[in-house]
Amino acid sequence: MKKIQLLLVALFLIGATNSFAQEVIIIEEEEPSKLTFSGSVDAYFRTNFNGPNKGDNFQAPATSFGNLPGFSLGMANIIATYQGEKVGAVADLVFGPRGEDAVFGSPMYGGGMAGSSQIVNQLYVYWNVSDAVTLTMGNFNTFLGYEVISPTANFNYSTSYMFSYGPFSHTGLKADFALSDNWSLMAAVMNPTDMTEFNIAGTYTLGAQLGYSTDAGGAYLNFVYGDQDGKLEDDGSLVTNQYSNGQTFQVDLTAGFDVSESIYVGLNTTYNTTSAGETFTGSSISDASGDGAGFLGFAGYLQATTSEMFSIGLRGEYFSVFNGGLEDVVGVNADGDGSVFAATLSGNIRVHKNLTLIPELRMDAMSDDFFTDNDMNPSKNLSSFMLAAVFAF
Repeated sequence: MKKIQLLLVALFLIGATNSFAQEVIIIEEEEPSKLTFSGSVDAYFRTNFNGPNKGDNFQAPATSFGNLPGFSLGMANIIATYQGEKVGAVADLVFGPRGEDAVFGSPMYGGGMAGSSQIVNQLYVYWNVSDAVTLTMGNFNTFLGYEVISPTANFNYSTSYMFSYGPFSHTGLKADFALSDNWSLMAAVMNPTDMTEFNIAGTYTLGAQLGYSTDAGGAYLNFVYGDQDGKLEDDGSLVTNQYSNGQTFQVDLTAGFDVSESIYVGLNTTYNTTSAGETFTGSSISDASGDGAGFLGFAGYLQATTSEMFSIGLRGEYFSVFNGGLEDVVGVNADGDGSVFAATLSGNIRVHKNLTLIPELRMDAMSDDFFTDNDMNPSKNLSSFMLAAVFAF
C-alpha cells in the first residue's frame, strides 16, 4: 500500500511539474518582443503636361522628393525599434534618392559624401523618467509641419513648399511632458537645423511645442529659434564679402481633425524669418544691413474616405517668400518677393493592406516667371501627373 501511495504521489508531482513547465513555456511565447522592425519601399512615375520632361530642361516644382522624371525611385526605409518599459532606442535608415534628399545635412563626417551618416534618418535613445516625462537624445525628425519624410504617413505623395523648406531633422536633447490627458509640452536644445551628425557652428537652437489632442485629432503650436550658421571669426580663413546669417525664428501651427467617419480636415501655417547677420569686408567684420528674409505659408488638407479601398484628398497651399528669402524656390520680383499657389489632388487606392497606389494631379502657379513651357518660353505655371506605389511593412 505504501508503495502504491508513493507511486501516486510521484505521478502527481511529475504531472504538476509538467503542467507548470507548459504554463511557463506558454507565458514566454506570449510575451511580445521588445525589438521590432518596420519600414517602407516606394517608387513613382512623373510627367509634365506643359513643360519639358527630359534632359537639363526637365521641369518640376522646387519641393522635396518626388520631382524626378519618368519612372523613378523613392527610398527604402528600415526602422529598428527597441521599446522597453523605461528605456528604448530607434535606428531609422534610408536608402535611395528620397532618403538622400531627407538627410542632405548629414554627410559631414568622414569626408563629404563618404560619410556613413548618409543613410541615417533618425538615431536616438529615450528614457521614460515617469508617466509624465520622457527624455530623448540623438537625431530625430522635426516636430514642425504637417507632413513628414516617410511617404507612408503622408496622404499626398508630392510634398508642400512649407514642409520642403522647414526643418527636416534635429540632433539634440528634448523633454516631453504630459500635462494632462489632452495637453502636452515639449522643450528642446538642438544643433542648428539639419546639422545632424555634430555641431560645427558653435551655436544652438531652441525648440518648443504645445499640443492639444483628442480622439478626433489635435493641434500643435511649434517654435524654433537660434543662429543656424554661427558667427564669423577672423581666423585668417575668411574671404571678402563672406556672410553669416543672423537669428532664425519660426512659428508653425499644425492641426487635423476627423469631422465625421469619412471626412478629415487638416491645416498647416508657418512663418519663418532670419535677421541680417554679419559680413567680412576684407578688413573687418561688421553687421550686415537690411531687413530679415524668410517665408510664410498656409495649407489646407481635405480628405474623404469612400470605401475601405479608396479615399481622395485635396491639398491647397499658398507660399510666399520675402526680401530674397528662398529666391530660387519661386519666381520673385526685383525686391526678392514672390509667391506660389499649388493645388494637389491625390487618390489613395489600397490594393492590399501593405500596398497603396497614389495617382496625383498637381498644379503650381507662380506670381512671377519660374518655369519653362514646352516651347522653351518662360512660364508662371506647371501642371504634372504622378503615380506612386508605396509599400509599408
